[in-house]
Amino acid sequence: MRCDLHLHSTASDGAYSPSQLVKMALAKGLGAISLTDHDSTEGIDPALGAAKGTPLEVIPGVEISAEVGSQEAHILGYYIDHHYEPLQERLRAIRDFRRHRAWKMIERLKDLGMPLSRERVAEIAGEGSIGRPHIARAMMEKGYVSSTTEAFVNYIGRSGPAYVPRYKITPLEATQMILEAGGLPVLAHPLEVLGLLPELASAGLVGLEAYYGQYSPEQSQNLARRAEKYGLIATGGSDFHGPGILETPDLGEVWIPEEVVARLQALKRSRS
Repeated sequence: MRCDLHLHSTASDGAYSPSQLVKMALAKGLGAISLTDHDSTEGIDPALGAAKGTPLEVIPGVEISAEVGSQEAHILGYYIDHHYEPLQERLRAIRDFRRHRAWKMIERLKDLGMPLSRERVAEIAGEGSIGRPHIARAMMEKGYVSSTTEAFVNYIGRSGPAYVPRYKITPLEATQMILEAGGLPVLAHPLEVLGLLPELASAGLVGLEAYYGQYSPEQSQNLARRAEKYGLIATGGSDFHGPGILETPDLGEVWIPEEVVARLQALKRSRS
């Protein structure tokens, strides 16, 4: 089954609505997708509704942003109960902090001679959770930068002068949040945080995103072997956001072993 298990919609910082992503996946002949918006599950029900009556499986998902020390790590959750209230409480707290964090970054950019309108950043975000990609797009509109990559590297990335630290949640806490919501936690784009694997695997991590949009075939093969070593499922996805946001492959363009979804399904059934 062809699939893409890492997609972002307008419910966070993607360019396309959940229903548009479903239509795109169907047009490409995919059998399954997972909507994994940043710290938000608001797009899942619209995606499920759009896929109803079609051959496409929409796996309820999320991508939780975490930190440990100076490292940033993201935990994907598949087959979560996206109506589980304790999960929603934590996600709302994270999103509220993201909004206040964005306003602080805008203030810092103003001090650097690059004023932005809060209203315009909110317009760009639409119904999604406001984040740095929306600020980067506003910076492009103003001509302060030529790309979102330039905005991150020079201004709002971790070492940039306008950077503001994120909501403090550890990868271990994010993993537990997903498990408590009945989900299957997977370490996203893990190449730079492989040192977390022993602890997270012991805590219930079930997968490693080996087949990622920005990884070479050799890197993916090495990560797949690492996943096997720890008894994890080697998953994958494009991290597709849409044009002008992140330089990633298009939806469905990352090769992922056909058995991945079946393995996730079997694991979910065994825990139900």
